[in-house]
Amino acid sequence: MSDNHSKNNSSPTALGTSPIGRLLLQYSLPAIIASVVTSLYNIIDSIFIGRGVGAMAIAGLAITFPLMNLVIGFCTLVAVGGATVSSIFLGQKNLQRATDTVNNVMLLCIVHSVLFGGLTLLFLDPILRLFGATEETLPYAREFMRIILYGTPISYLFIGLNNIMRATGYPRKAMISALLSVGVNVVLAPIFIFHFGWGIAGAAGATIMGQTCALVWVMTHFLSRDSYVHIVWRDRFFVPSLVKRIYSIGLSPFLMNCTACLVVVFLNKSLLDCAGDMGNTAVGAYGIINRTTMFFVMIVFGVTQGMQPILGFNYGAGQRARVMSTLRRGMVCGFAISAVGWMVTECFPDTISALFTTDKTMIDIARSGFRTYFICYPVVGIQIVIQNYFQSIGKPKISIFLSLTRQLIYLLPLLYILSHLWGVTGVWASMAGSDVLAFLTAIITLWITNRRYNRLHAPQDTVSSHA
Repeated sequence: MSDNHSKNNSSPTALGTSPIGRLLLQYSLPAIIASVVTSLYNIIDSIFIGRGVGAMAIAGLAITFPLMNLVIGFCTLVAVGGATVSSIFLGQKNLQRATDTVNNVMLLCIVHSVLFGGLTLLFLDPILRLFGATEETLPYAREFMRIILYGTPISYLFIGLNNIMRATGYPRKAMISALLSVGVNVVLAPIFIFHFGWGIAGAAGATIMGQTCALVWVMTHFLSRDSYVHIVWRDRFFVPSLVKRIYSIGLSPFLMNCTACLVVVFLNKSLLDCAGDMGNTAVGAYGIINRTTMFFVMIVFGVTQGMQPILGFNYGAGQRARVMSTLRRGMVCGFAISAVGWMVTECFPDTISALFTTDKTMIDIARSGFRTYFICYPVVGIQIVIQNYFQSIGKPKISIFLSLTRQLIYLLPLLYILSHLWGVTGVWASMAGSDVLAFLTAIITLWITNRRYNRLHAPQDTVSSHA
């Protein structure tokens, strides 16, 4: 599907008519490429930090993960909600409301970034200590997060508008903006870290510079009248009913990031308690595992990002068969991606860890973590796809429930019990156990909702024959 929207297949209405397989490829492939590149950047950035600054810098970076999840959470509350709402409006052939969505997302991104970024900067040190920072890791975590928080207005606008650009029929442009962000980042990070000697602050600065360049590209798209959905300055920038709808749908990924923040805090604290003198090293090992697992999760997210406009449009247009076909294909892709993740980490745990650090103890701890945590990893991709399916069709309550099961309801009790039984190995095992339980919950929930839908929409003669 061409991004220039010529008259036939290139219009967003092709989402309701073109073959599902072709659409999924056209929308998911650019999102997957962008996700892979972004994930590779995160890994390369961590390698630069580990090699250029030291093992404690890796541990300090791991301490920032909960706060980074919160930063992303307040952005996805608007970005994912706005993307879903805009694609549903396009499915309903309501271009005006899709345009209003862009304006409202812009305003909400600015408001969120100023409020969240400003408040967090005021209390940065206490927050990082709460998240597990020690005297050794706090300086690195503080230095990194301070620059990231200063750049939140840029980050939020870029992520929010890029999601809408993809959802309104421009997947390749959205991919280019992500590649631009990462490309600038990868070029500048080693210069800032090694040449200028700015350390971990240089890595954060390179991140913001990359997002600034990408934001310019995205704004150029939305300011152009040739874009199918673009900014119209005379339209309303605050529509209460629209804001409420954006928040209700975006609440699922927001809570997912908030619970991920909470979970990482508990994981870090459990590792610090269980590993004793090796606590900071264990946290660093978890940082390596986290970066690796997020690489494969981000690829699955690329699939779900490609699914989202297809699901939203066809759900809005009432085309149930196309919705279910998209879901089935997405589940297969999710399983295949996470299965590859399991195989790679099973075969090459030490090789992966050695990319980040030369610390033998950290590599040994990470090896155990890879082997234990990833044992049930193939089912993770299916659970993520099902959760995002409910989000994409505007059923946030179910999506929220599924996100909470994996990251909160199952993980925290397992973490408490297994870490007391088996120490650090129990920490890794609790993550694997929660993945399996969350997968089973997602499958059962999908079966129940599909059965309920089929019962409600059964042909009248069938219903009366069973009466």
